[in-house]
Amino acid sequence: MIYPIIPYGDPVLRKIAKDIEPGSIDLIALADDMFETMYAASGVGLAAPQIGKDIRLFVVDGRPMNEGEEEEDIDSSLIDFKKVFVNPTIVDETGEEWGFEEGCLSIPGIRGEVWRPEYVKIHYYTEHWEEKEEVFEGLAARIIQHEYDHIEGILFTDHLNVVKKRLIKNKLTDITRGKVSVDYKMKFPR
Repeated sequence: MIYPIIPYGDPVLRKIAKDIEPGSIDLIALADDMFETMYAASGVGLAAPQIGKDIRLFVVDGRPMNEGEEEEDIDSSLIDFKKVFVNPTIVDETGEEWGFEEGCLSIPGIRGEVWRPEYVKIHYYTEHWEEKEEVFEGLAARIIQHEYDHIEGILFTDHLNVVKKRLIKNKLTDITRGKVSVDYKMKFPR
């Protein structure tokens, strides 16, 4: 099932999401639906708040970012990088901060350079309730950090500098009003 994407301006995107209790929802079915929704919108990550659910869950699949790249330009962190993160907690973020232009399915048509540490150590459960703690680097770490922000009520635009925030203010207002053209389903307030 493909869910509509919740746009910038919806209060669910600013909430700190709640932990999921084991057995309270069908995680495998929801994760499958979230992957289907993400692929339909050509995304590489999707957090539950982006489909209107204030729970600590996100899915990632960074493999498409390597498609069409020359062998020397392939990001090794994205090879086989398709995962479900349930009730994640970032344990540590280390390494040099580096900038990368990020975008978001909930904020279409806007991109901006965000600086994040190159490594992230995260504790989480899989959709099968297997407990994990792993370190990710490079673009994989960045995707995780971006999606983790979503379950903490933080958007990538919060990380932008003051000048860039001023430049995108009107575009953000347009998104909240539903004045945006996308090729995927979005759910705007009435």
